[in-house]
Amino acid sequence: MNIVVGNVKGGVGKTTTAVYLAVAAAVRGRGPVVLVDSDPQGSAAEWLEQAPVEGVELIEAPSERTVIRALAASEGVTVVDTPPGDERIVRAALRRADAVVIPTRAGGVEPSRVLTTLEMTPEDIACGIVVCAARLGTNDLEATVEDWSTAKVPVWGIIPERVGIAAGPAARIYREGLEAYQDVLRRAMRAGAR
Repeated sequence: MNIVVGNVKGGVGKTTTAVYLAVAAAVRGRGPVVLVDSDPQGSAAEWLEQAPVEGVELIEAPSERTVIRALAASEGVTVVDTPPGDERIVRAALRRADAVVIPTRAGGVEPSRVLTTLEMTPEDIACGIVVCAARLGTNDLEATVEDWSTAKVPVWGIIPERVGIAAGPAARIYREGLEAYQDVLRRAMRAGAR
């Protein structure tokens, strides 16, 4: 199962989402689990180097060719952390995905970036939104979920602000975040298996 975490916008929680999904897959025994860090910044790689996770293999693949090779070799669950702004790598990953998880935030300019990512994704590939760093109980969050539901784009998860989206490699894996991302993983795998 190839799960691509993508959004053409940076700073929306792609790396955190990719790391948590890989850890969730390993915890659920969905191995072998491979996390492909295709972002030249290498944040996912740095995170796993600082806090290795048993059962998650890391591949640094900051080129279109290496992403394609990593996805072609997939046997268990492969999660790809895509870079913002590198359309060739993002498109290569999206074309080989079984499911695409699109992290976003509530409100702001986020919807146009999500729509661009959806437009880049082949029509036969399952996609779902994950609202990251969500302030629970706010009007922005409720409006965001309603807007995507009206647009018939499934919301696969809402990740509370306290999970530590922006902390990156300095953060630990939070139990609450892992539980939330296990639900996202389940939805992505179910949708991608169709």
